[in-house]
Amino acid sequence: MKANLNVTSEIGRLKKVLVHRPGEELLNLTPKWLKQLLFDDIPWLDLAQKEHDAFADIFRKAGVDVIYLVDLVSETLKTDPSVKQAFIDDFIAEASIMNPRFREAVKRYLRGFDNINKMIAKTMAGIRETDLGLSDESNLVDYIHDYPFVTAPMPNLYFTRDPFAVLGHGISLSRMYSQTRRRETLYAEYIFTHHPVYGHGHTEKYYDRDSIASIEGGDLLVLNKHTLAVGISQRTLPSAIEKLAINVFNDPSATFNTVLALDIPKSRAYMHLDTVITQVDRDLFLMHNEIQKTIKAFELTQKDEHSLKVRPIEGSLDWILSSYVNDDVTLLPCGGDDIVAASREQWNDGANTIAIAPREVIVYERNHVTNHMLDKHGVKVHTMPSSELSRGRGGPRCMSMPLIRNDME
Repeated sequence: MKANLNVTSEIGRLKKVLVHRPGEELLNLTPKWLKQLLFDDIPWLDLAQKEHDAFADIFRKAGVDVIYLVDLVSETLKTDPSVKQAFIDDFIAEASIMNPRFREAVKRYLRGFDNINKMIAKTMAGIRETDLGLSDESNLVDYIHDYPFVTAPMPNLYFTRDPFAVLGHGISLSRMYSQTRRRETLYAEYIFTHHPVYGHGHTEKYYDRDSIASIEGGDLLVLNKHTLAVGISQRTLPSAIEKLAINVFNDPSATFNTVLALDIPKSRAYMHLDTVITQVDRDLFLMHNEIQKTIKAFELTQKDEHSLKVRPIEGSLDWILSSYVNDDVTLLPCGGDDIVAASREQWNDGANTIAIAPREVIVYERNHVTNHMLDKHGVKVHTMPSSELSRGRGGPRCMSMPLIRNDME
């Protein structure tokens, strides 16, 4: 049953991918709350959805089965009325609703949906006081409270890479760094616990959302069936990487025997490892133009059931990667050698690509310098529109979670 998930590389032929088409959660972004919700700007929903549909169509034309998050959650909650009720209870418990009257109102409101997909979409979009149909009775909390939402929107959900990551036949279920994003992992928790295909013990969990140390899917790269690369970043902590490594090594069905921890700058500009580097082929990677050519890395291997061997490595990034992919690696700097183009295209996630197959990738069309460079290196480049989606500060890899890839030979 574990073959329901299979990701043993970043570049094997993609067969099934999970995405989330942005919904009304983007309509609930306002200038006052942008920083809290981790956005720099407000995307226009209508165009963002058209861009996302174009993204999904590229996958489909390449023979990839596209799965939507809302549909997967819906399939999960339809399995048993008690699962749906438990989800509503957990959603309310994690929504930090201070007013007891509102908590009961939200429960009634969500129970009242006949269409389960619409109910799920509403939990993602955010629930306003006006949705609940309450009387004008107010208490002190209501008078002081100036936030328009009873439950906050989740506008970052279209970055499906972060809440969980498929590693081989199992997953790392993220503990998100920001409080704003922690509720996003509730959907994956239910999928991998209750879904008829992915739940009920069919999926091994190497990390869980109730862990203390944060780890996010954007920091996890599957270099090959033996090696995981993990970013030590602002959002993924060393202790989380150690816990993940021990759990992976203790799974007899897993093929990974090495975790390569790469120390990257701790800032929003270097949010995740996949904003710094993504793999295009065995021997070809795109990289952030400003990343230091010499980087600190650490090789983690198994010492015994409960501990690890940690070996510090220092050298050029291409040399380090070459040692683990068993090939001479070429690093292509995002935006090339032009410092202006590099800065501009990195801002628009030029180094963040999703491979459909070796040397075949999806990219934002706006990063024309990087895209031309890829083309010159024999890469088949599928460009997608991105004027609105890019405002969320994430690229094609950020917006997609592979569920099944063919193994590399």
